[in-house]
Amino acid sequence: MTTAVNTTLRWTSGDLQAFPDNGKRYEIIDGELYMSKQPHWHHQKACGNLFRLLDNWSTETGLGMANLAPGIIFADDDDVAPDVVWISNKRMTTALADGKLHSAPELVIEVVSRGFENERRDREVKLKLYSRRGVSEYWIADWWNKKIEVFRRENAELKLVVTLFTDDLLESPQLPDFHCQVADIFAGV
Repeated sequence: MTTAVNTTLRWTSGDLQAFPDNGKRYEIIDGELYMSKQPHWHHQKACGNLFRLLDNWSTETGLGMANLAPGIIFADDDDVAPDVVWISNKRMTTALADGKLHSAPELVIEVVSRGFENERRDREVKLKLYSRRGVSEYWIADWWNKKIEVFRRENAELKLVVTLFTDDLLESPQLPDFHCQVADIFAGV
């Protein structure tokens, strides 16, 4: 479950450094603080499956890297940790500094947790952030309905282009020759 902390303060990356390492995920979007509890087992299984599929493809092609929950500091007041990302080798050379990304990877994936605030954060707040910050493609994985919503950059904005279900094949122009059955993403879920 994620909650936005209601305050008139404008949170920054520096504030995150003072928070305890207590297993909760803290993110800042447009100066607003969000806190997430430990995710559900099936949420993490879907994240692991997505990472494995992208990592295997990346190893085969040598075109880039996938990673789980990396820090992305777009700005002092936009500091997030998406569930999975894929970034090309070319973009990685300028994006990675101090162990965190400082510009958008090509692909960002959020696996939605149940609850109104969690869904609002991923479907509205983060969609807007990733759109504004130059992410090329954004996938929202819904593990309980076993579907993937694919957003692609169109006229400087991420737009929903397709919703895929377990019988569908997931492909991306960002990932040449990558494809997987949506069912593989939710295997074991």
